[in-house]
Amino acid sequence: MIVNLERVKNMEYVKLNNGVEMPILEFGVYQIPKEETKRCVLDAIKVGYRSIDTAQSYFNEAEVGEAISECGVPREELFITTKVWIDNYGYENCKKSVKESLKKLRTDYIDLVLLHQPFSDYYGAYRALEDLYEEGKIRAIGVSNFYPDRLSDICLFGRKVVPAVNQVETNPINAQFKAQENMEKYGVHIEAWAPFGEGRNGLFENETLVNIGKKYNKSSAQVILRWLIQRGVIIACKSTHIERMEENFNVFDFELSKEDVEDINKLDTSDSLFFNHQDPKMVEWFDNIVKERRTNEDCRSDKKNW
Repeated sequence: MIVNLERVKNMEYVKLNNGVEMPILEFGVYQIPKEETKRCVLDAIKVGYRSIDTAQSYFNEAEVGEAISECGVPREELFITTKVWIDNYGYENCKKSVKESLKKLRTDYIDLVLLHQPFSDYYGAYRALEDLYEEGKIRAIGVSNFYPDRLSDICLFGRKVVPAVNQVETNPINAQFKAQENMEKYGVHIEAWAPFGEGRNGLFENETLVNIGKKYNKSSAQVILRWLIQRGVIIACKSTHIERMEENFNVFDFELSKEDVEDINKLDTSDSLFFNHQDPKMVEWFDNIVKERRTNEDCRSDKKNW
């Protein structure tokens, strides 16, 4: 494999609350079919990505494992994130599931393991992650989709290990300024999923983003990524096309002005482009999704009601 070493050198890193360094830009594999995952991860590594974000409920951990074992890049130069699914919550179930993830990913340790959703017995699951962390099976632990109240809860009450990361929807429409402030209070690092909002609300064609991009000869997508990076937000973004992977990676050669950042900040509505985890109907939806994924093992077939 021919790797673009110059791009690798350009990567920026963040230091988590336990001293572990993590690339600020991750390649995500959400909803990438199993049969395409290995090729996509290998392409991403070739482009320069060194951080890969997967999850038990994406059902492609094994394919990610194949790619990282065959890519030729030393394991210590890669940063691998996975997430424990709701169905594997509870202390014993969580521990068992992480050990299974280790096998699928073909690695002796995982760099970061998150609890995927703030539902069911996440207390027991988090205790399991704390113990696996102390055993050296995990280098850092965290959560995903934890709103400020849930995040404060998991950080307090004598917790042995404070989460290193909270991965939440973060984009110009839902900027998460208050949530990020709350995370930083506890030393938790914010990570963005859906940085482009899947193009909803015409985000790629947004006049503010397009005009700013013209100033730097960059796309609106690159402007969004740069805006997040300058806020210190870790980003998980995906594509199945190597050209788009390269575009998303080429965001370390420019810096937005203070005025540009402020203009992008004004796009924030503080409303999700997807769903509200605090809505009882959405909790019921997640309960149904848990049941469906037990049988179909394919997150792409989820029946979305938003």
